[in-house]
Amino acid sequence: MKKIVVRIGIALLILIVLAVLAISLFLDGAVKRSVESVGSKMAQVDVKLDNVSLSLLSGSGTIKGLTIGNPPGYKTSQAIGVGTATLALKPGSLLSKKVVITKIDVTAPEITFEGGLTGNNLNKIRSNLEGNTSSSAVSTNATAAKEEKESRRMEVDDFLISNAKVHVAVSGFSEQTLNVPEIHLTDLGTNPEGITGAELGKRVLAELEKQIVAMLANNAGELKNLTKGLGKGAGTNVNQIGKSIGDFLKKK
Repeated sequence: MKKIVVRIGIALLILIVLAVLAISLFLDGAVKRSVESVGSKMAQVDVKLDNVSLSLLSGSGTIKGLTIGNPPGYKTSQAIGVGTATLALKPGSLLSKKVVITKIDVTAPEITFEGGLTGNNLNKIRSNLEGNTSSSAVSTNATAAKEEKESRRMEVDDFLISNAKVHVAVSGFSEQTLNVPEIHLTDLGTNPEGITGAELGKRVLAELEKQIVAMLANNAGELKNLTKGLGKGAGTNVNQIGKSIGDFLKKK
């Protein structure tokens, strides 16, 4: 009798493990499809994701091979490439209306900042996200806006981007690669309503753009090459020139 009980217990344990694995595989695939489908519609650029691995037992996860393309009209192939990102979440929150993500850690992403007097690629993607999440979203984006509205809400307690590199391709500047200072965002969506994926994307893109524009504006060596034609005495006020450059880079 004891042996039968043990065997039944082992069989149940195996079934539970298999069930968890099956759910995890299904969840991984669902997340990948959601990121690529909804993400592409909301940002209006190609979004690709190689692999997602989530553990329901530990609440840890890994995202590999995330690429975000550029809007039409830009020459470079992509805006952002992420080799690997890790996250930690509260497994129990997967069954609630708001998923609680305790940490997202994005390491060494490759960012391309392309633009000129008409705006830049990051600003354009952020503008697309803004249009889809606003109440005035037009009918051409109605499907994406509806999917975003109905998507799962989330809370992100800690979002870290470290060792990022930005490849600058801006009119008037020589092409260069710069190291982006660490970006650390906290307490996102801690209110009962939480935030959507598009809202999280807007916050991250806004911070990236802010950091990159500040880096370019502080690059006095490059700014001096742009003083010609800005008016008498312009070359004597690097801060003023930096503000002007920052302003036109942020134009939509």
